[in-house]
Amino acid sequence: MDILATVLGTGGFLWTLAFFILAIGIIVFVHEYGHYIVGRWSGIHAEVFSLGFGPVLVNRTDARGTRWQIAAIPLGGYVKFKGDSDAASGKDLGAMSGLSDSEKRHTMHGAPLWARSATVAAGPIFNFILAIAVYWGLILWSGVATERPIVGSVASLPGAAQPLQPGDEILALNGSETPSLESYLQLARDLPAMAQVEYRILRGGDEMVVQGAHPMPPLVGSVQLKSAAIAAGLEEGDVILAANGQPVTAFAELPPIVEGLAGAPVPLTVWRADRSDTGQSFDLTITPNRRDLPKAEGGFETRWLIGLTGGLIFSPEVRRPGLFEALSLAGQNAWFAGTTSLSGLWHVVTGAISSCNISGPIGMAQVMGQAATQGLEYYITMLAVMSLGIGLINLFPIPVLDGGHLVFHAYEAVFRRPPPDGALKVLMTIGLAIVLGFMAYALTNDVTCP
Repeated sequence: MDILATVLGTGGFLWTLAFFILAIGIIVFVHEYGHYIVGRWSGIHAEVFSLGFGPVLVNRTDARGTRWQIAAIPLGGYVKFKGDSDAASGKDLGAMSGLSDSEKRHTMHGAPLWARSATVAAGPIFNFILAIAVYWGLILWSGVATERPIVGSVASLPGAAQPLQPGDEILALNGSETPSLESYLQLARDLPAMAQVEYRILRGGDEMVVQGAHPMPPLVGSVQLKSAAIAAGLEEGDVILAANGQPVTAFAELPPIVEGLAGAPVPLTVWRADRSDTGQSFDLTITPNRRDLPKAEGGFETRWLIGLTGGLIFSPEVRRPGLFEALSLAGQNAWFAGTTSLSGLWHVVTGAISSCNISGPIGMAQVMGQAATQGLEYYITMLAVMSLGIGLINLFPIPVLDGGHLVFHAYEAVFRRPPPDGALKVLMTIGLAIVLGFMAYALTNDVTCP
């Protein structure tokens, strides 16, 4: 938790809306600036750069003759280039007919094919760059876990004092060697639930054996957005003592209990650390949601979930990665997030998973508002995910979207002439209908889906 959580706790809906508008404003600005700056570099003049649609709230015209404006509806934006008839870059036939050849060179429709294609593609590409830059910065800021299982910080748990200390290296877990963090995590996942586990550790140059809690206790590592858990007020660091009346000693015991109730409410006993040495326990009842989860090998599985991920008895020690290592990891994160999003959309289209996985502006606002309650890092991470999603959607081959314009450019490259103006108008109308229909469908999901 940090300042964002405090602010949202006092502001409710208005702050949620503010953080959503901030996120969408950043993403749209980066997207449209990509179009604008690459168009300018390519010799195409931008007449209007708009954040938002509808009535103009403020505007200013710069020395190059571009009007920069903020409009009232903050759900997108556009760059209107010279020769465009509208925000979707339709051709203004009347304006184009009155221009000389040299003047047409500075329009979107009279510039060389390479310039137009680069300008169109730049919007989504800048969204991808933003996402990778965010991941890169977060990795450089937070670091990456060391290769060996060395204790960085110790979780707060109820009961006896935690035997592990920062700086301890875990040499073995219940007698099994743990030469790497990966091997330690694998052993921890495979370890049956038990109240006490033997840790052989290296501390200050001395080996010793201590008894501690399960390496993956029923500790809340994170609370998922738009979940039953976040609605119930569960927080990172909470410990689940019992579920449906059954004592829980390892996080792995929790999912089968939830699944076994098949959507029925789950009574939980929860322990939460506070300023006292003992913390406090409380009871609550939480109703699981049916959710579709991506699998490591690809595809999705549908399960009953309350929206928690487990934490470790300790957080591993971290190191500062080099710039190029961090950039490589950032690219991997972006690739995983992008491919998972596309896979999810494909599974929705084919009916393999629920269409409720598609959210509209209300759902996106909820996600960004809840992300802010989890802290600045979580909020920025979701901003990166949203930027990736908007970049990918804009590459879909639908007229009015960037991907549709690139298809038209590909047609022109193959046939040595642009598509007929009449056909373009029809296709743009169809594309607009598809986009508006999709937005209406997503907005319906926001209202009807749990």
